Amino acid sequence: MTGPNRAPDRDPERLVRDYADLVLRVCYTYLRSTADAEDVCQDTLVKLICREEPFRDPGHERAWVIRVAANACRNLLRDRGAHPAVGLDDVPEPAVAQAPGEDALRRRAERVLGAVMALPLPQREAVYLHYYEGYPTREVARIVSATDDAVRQRLSRARARLRDDLEGDYDDFPA
Repeated sequence: MTGPNRAPDRDPERLVRDYADLVLRVCYTYLRSTADAEDVCQDTLVKLICREEPFRDPGHERAWVIRVAANACRNLLRDRGAHPAVGLDDVPEPAVAQAPGEDALRRRAERVLGAVMALPLPQREAVYLHYYEGYPTREVARIVSATDDAVRQRLSRARARLRDDLEGDYDDFPA
């Protein structure tokens, strides 16, 4: 993989450093399993490292990585069908003592994340890419192979459902 002809921007160490965390988060958003997310993350990074065609720019590279990871997750979910499994990594670990304010913030974040993870997949992926990764709706639409209007509709429905699920405790979700 390495050699005198490899461009510095195609350095495997840089690619793993830049994308491993992002890919793992994207995969966990889809799969809700740490072990499965790690497997798909590894496969995605191998595809990225082995890709020979250059990217137009860093934005194109990042979008390609997210799209490959998302497609691999969808394929795994489709192949798995209706056979849910619980991995050992999903067993909660003992909580670490936190300051009182941190505990309330952690509970709030967990509740919001739980509500986001309970959304149907199209809404969950739109929320994740738009709010967590900061992509505009046009770019989300391109990544998930949907129209811009469809992504906006998914976000609107997701916000309405989150408002209901979180029982008005979090009025900072825009309409």
